[in-house]
Amino acid sequence: MTPRPPVGTWFLLLALSAPALWAGLSGTPARAEQPETQVELDQRRLAHSAPVIEQIGPITMPDAGRTGTNADASPPLPTATEAPDEMDDHLLGGLWGARHWMAHQGITLDVQEVDELWANVTGGSASAGDGGKGSGTGPYYDGVTLVTLGLDLEKIMGLRGGLFNISALQTHGRSISQDHLALFNPVSGYEADRSTRLFELWYQQSFLDNTLDIKIGQQDLDTEFLISNYGALYLNANMGWPVAPSNNLYSGGPSWPLSSPAIRVRYRPNDSLSILVAAADDNPAGVRYNAFTVQHGGNTADPTNQTAMDGSGTLFNMNTGALLMAEIQYAINPGPGHVGLPGIYKLGGYYDTADFPDYRYNTSGIPLGSAQDTTASPRMVAGNWLIYAVIDQMLWRPAPDSARSIGAFTRVTGSGPSISTQISFAVDMGINFNAPFRSRLNDTLGLGWGLGQASSGLRQYDRTARLPVQNTETYIELTYQAQILPWCTLQPDFQYIFNPSGGVLDWTHEHTVQNEAIFGLRSSVTF
Repeated sequence: MTPRPPVGTWFLLLALSAPALWAGLSGTPARAEQPETQVELDQRRLAHSAPVIEQIGPITMPDAGRTGTNADASPPLPTATEAPDEMDDHLLGGLWGARHWMAHQGITLDVQEVDELWANVTGGSASAGDGGKGSGTGPYYDGVTLVTLGLDLEKIMGLRGGLFNISALQTHGRSISQDHLALFNPVSGYEADRSTRLFELWYQQSFLDNTLDIKIGQQDLDTEFLISNYGALYLNANMGWPVAPSNNLYSGGPSWPLSSPAIRVRYRPNDSLSILVAAADDNPAGVRYNAFTVQHGGNTADPTNQTAMDGSGTLFNMNTGALLMAEIQYAINPGPGHVGLPGIYKLGGYYDTADFPDYRYNTSGIPLGSAQDTTASPRMVAGNWLIYAVIDQMLWRPAPDSARSIGAFTRVTGSGPSISTQISFAVDMGINFNAPFRSRLNDTLGLGWGLGQASSGLRQYDRTARLPVQNTETYIELTYQAQILPWCTLQPDFQYIFNPSGGVLDWTHEHTVQNEAIFGLRSSVTF
């Protein structure tokens, strides 16, 4: 078998090509304004009809204070007749003029706090942490503080199209899904092991009048790939980074709250077409030989593989494999100026070059989970892939400039090989009603549904081990995002989970985990 190059080789080849790109393209005049991020581009294409997704993570918040195609452009310094604190979408406003001064210098500093309360009232599993004495139901709290510093290098040092970003986060509370729910999908995208960590650290350079940009550094790919803007409204983690990569990749891949060394190239020749490619390390936390349940029961001390080897976010692992991603997007009726209903259609996929544990056989060719299997050391299988399609389409809007609209989304993923993945097929969809009440123009009501299907390899392992055979987990979600103040949103949420993890044993092995009814409330504050 021909050996595969290590992940560092991919980055070396891409990095060596960057100077040539610079030399060939930097002579082209660039626009004075900063290039849009991918999420802002998607937002504008949907005519501001879906919640804004922040670049720093899976936050959804109202579209307060963002207009036009230049959402990143710095505001001018206030004149003598202007109030210096008119940034009413921030709790602290303009900080007595400090934010305007910083923006004029090319500096932005944002702080956001997201807090959640969750409780399951039926189903669930007693926590192993309390010896199984709990009921498996009850309240839980989790939260995150996110700090982001952005530098516009054109204003700071005259480098056109240059952007620098560094962000950090502090996660707190506990994960209800990890402790009580035994799900393929956490009920919240913010559930994480407690840590204070570096999140992203990257430099982006644009060329060719902002039609081409290259980002290199520590990155979180789930703000640019595999996402639905309408799906960003929902709290279930699957609506952000889907269930398949979350369960099939090491540590869930470079997705919030983990990021990894990566290079991303984006080309958008016009407002309708975008092409994105990326190469990233596939294993942000560096956990490999005890990362999956089939490997000696998985990492029980850190099931989500976020802090066992890297609680600070500074591991910069490059030793497992390369995650190679590509996505092509086509937008119809993009932007508020078009009369027709906007939509975005995406096709993409990834290939992970690492080795993954086989769910069928151990290193000696003996079926895993059988009486003859005494080592529980699975053999390794080369490669892991996923293909996907995403549709975001507005269905109704009474007028081109109306805040009221109805939009729908669908996302389908297929994964393989089935012998070394946990999830082989998944789909999620939903319908959103923006401004459901005429007096609440910044609110959004949503009804979503999704499922994740266990792979044939995982089902075969269950049969051999004489466990309940996992099949399909399905959920529905009803949510309402309300803008209470320009800088604060509240979002009550209800989810019902059918057949958690496709029918998995409670940790006490007394019964399978029953269907779960879960209530949640999220608050988001921008300081």
